[in-house]
Order: sequence, then C-alpha cells, then structure tokens
Amino acid sequence: MPSLAPILLLARRRLSLRFLIHLGAWLPAAQLLFQALTGDLTANPIQYLEQRTGRIALTLLLLSLAVTPLNTLFGWRELLPHRRTLGLYAFFYAAAHVIIFLDLDYGLAWGLITQTVLEKPYIIAGSVAFFLLIPLAITSFDIWKIRLGKTWKHLHRLVYLIAPLVILHYAWGEKGDFFRLSGEVARPWGYALLFALLMALRIPALRRFFTSFRTRVRLSGLLRPPIP
Repeated sequence: MPSLAPILLLARRRLSLRFLIHLGAWLPAAQLLFQALTGDLTANPIQYLEQRTGRIALTLLLLSLAVTPLNTLFGWRELLPHRRTLGLYAFFYAAAHVIIFLDLDYGLAWGLITQTVLEKPYIIAGSVAFFLLIPLAITSFDIWKIRLGKTWKHLHRLVYLIAPLVILHYAWGEKGDFFRLSGEVARPWGYALLFALLMALRIPALRRFFTSFRTRVRLSGLLRPPIP
C-alpha cells in the first residue's frame, strides 16, 4: 500500500499557499480600514485611497500574470490554480478604486464625471481597462470555460491589453513625464519593466529554453555522484 505521507505533505503545502495568497490579498484592505478608523489616511484621504487601491489592483494583476513565468522558470506548478484568485482580487481592488473615484471623489455627479473623463486621457485609459476587466472577472469561473469553449481563452487574452492600459493610466496620472523620464515616474516604469519581462518569458523560444535548462539542472542534481 503506497504511503500517504507525500499526498498529505502536498495537500498541506497547497493549503498553506492558498492561505498566504488570501492573507496577502486582504492585508492591504485591513490596513486601509485601520488607517481610516484611526484617521491616518494623510491630509488628502480620498486621493490616498484612490491611489492605494489602484496600485494594489495593478500589483495583483501583474502577480496573476507572473504565475505562468514562475512555473516556467522554477517549475512551481502549485501556483497555477491561483491565477484566478489573484485576478479576482485585482478586480476587487480595481472596483474599489472606481467606486472611490465615482462616489467619494465626485459624489456621483455624472455630468462632471463625464467631463473629467473626456478631458483627461489617463482616466480614459483606466476606464477602458476596467470595462475590459469586467467580463474577465465574470467569466473566470469554470462553468464559463465549458460554456464558452475556445472563446474563453481568446477572451481572457484581453488581460495582455488591460495590463499595459492600467500601467499607462497610472503613469499618466503621476506628476511627471513618463516617456521623458522626468518627475515621479520611477514606480510606473518599474511596473512597465516587470510587465515587459513577464511578456518576454511567454515567448515560445524563451519558454522552451528555460524549461530545458530547468530539466538539465534537475537531471544534473540527480546524476551527481554521492559525496563519500
């Protein structure tokens, strides 16, 4: 009878990883709530909440995109089932970001909101990204994979357009010139470079190279003669 120890160990690792992902996603919300209750949301609390929730959403979105490259580089297959979780948390914070903008910032004054959106390109980029994110969040569950078939995969490839739009939204909203490298653009450029790296690791030739390299390293470790 095969030992149950490896199965139990794998189950424990998966449960621990799931717990850490959920904990990491909820910690920023808990921190913001604590800051709100203690009056520690800076001198401009609405702007702080908008910017903070937006950055959290972008971070989680890029983390969801990092799952496949991390599996390619290190063979971390246990991360793969958590792409959807990270993507849904990204949508949660993006929705909070939009609600804060519409309600707390503009008081649901739709005429003023429309005027502001049309006057500021960075808000247009963010709005398009959010509207594209909605169908991805709705159809992220397994039932939609079955209903949509191959269309599901094509639909969810929109994330490769959404991420750069969000980065552009963030970069244009900062004080400075993103393309001329002036002002407060270090953090947006960090996100942009990370996204570029994650996309590069999806290139088939690079994926094959790293997969082959990882296999060779693993085999060399297995075939290395024991130390006397």
